[in-house]
Amino acid sequence: MFTVRPIRENDLTALVSLAQSTGGGLTTLPPDENFLGGRIADSVRAFNPRVKRPGGEYYLFVLEDESTGEIVGTSGIASRVGGFEPCYSYEIRAEKFSHPPLKIEKSIATLHLKKEHRGPSEVCSLFLRPDRRQGRNGRLLSLARFHFIAAFRQRFTETIIAELRGYVDAEGRSPFWDAVGQIFFEFDFYRADMLSGLGDKEFIAALMPTHPIYVPLLPPEVQAVIGRVHPETEPALALLRSEGFLQSDEIDIFDAGPLVRADTATIRTVREYRSAAVADVRPDREARPTHLISNGSLDFRACVGTITPHGDGVALSESCTKALRVDSGDRVFFSPLK
Repeated sequence: MFTVRPIRENDLTALVSLAQSTGGGLTTLPPDENFLGGRIADSVRAFNPRVKRPGGEYYLFVLEDESTGEIVGTSGIASRVGGFEPCYSYEIRAEKFSHPPLKIEKSIATLHLKKEHRGPSEVCSLFLRPDRRQGRNGRLLSLARFHFIAAFRQRFTETIIAELRGYVDAEGRSPFWDAVGQIFFEFDFYRADMLSGLGDKEFIAALMPTHPIYVPLLPPEVQAVIGRVHPETEPALALLRSEGFLQSDEIDIFDAGPLVRADTATIRTVREYRSAAVADVRPDREARPTHLISNGSLDFRACVGTITPHGDGVALSESCTKALRVDSGDRVFFSPLK
């Protein structure tokens, strides 16, 4: 049994280990112990019951192996992007050019630097250890965030976004960075990504071009990766699309990875979120999990299991009730896994 729960202060060592194993692909969790300690403190504060609206809180969850206590993955939610440190992206716009006497009309894709101080909520910081990517662990780790959003809608905006890792080749090179970013900076892609992840974004405002970049002027191999995800990120993109997320007209300023968005109420897991009382606890048996199940509490727990109607409530397995920290008579919240 694997359980998603809020991160705790004593998870720092495990979080540092996870961050070090990402290969630099998780901008929001760079492998810096002091920074990650601050991230954990931010998350602990975010779960304060007095929070009533999105104010930039950062919620961080971990995936725990119930049998060993081992932390094997992490995922997060930012209640609002931007704030004192703005959120940057490139917005893709079509600029029209025409000359009627020559019967010429052109629509040219351009990249405009966008700075947002009061943005939407964002699901972020998703990483699952490669040796635990079997079964439904990835789906649990990702979708559990939507259960928490559904349980505490007032803490989040009416729109949810996700920024996905952009394409990097087999040598670890980002074609978009090599063609655009490195022209304006004196360091490599990974240092820029690290600085941004650590919250140092002054260099972006000072050095990134403020004038539009005309996409057709970029090499064809660079144009081809605009809005394309890293191969390892393709399953995450497919899962978000199945939840109702659509690709937007924005991309990451460093690697041109896509930004996807959805109206919170239309996200499948949020839309199909239901609750019932635990009417019966049954011995564990081999059964294909059918639902994502959570306890609807700020002391959040989520797992996958089978929901069976039982009278006016539902029946759960013993392992599910233990993972969720619930007993007979308590309410649980659930939605179909797919």
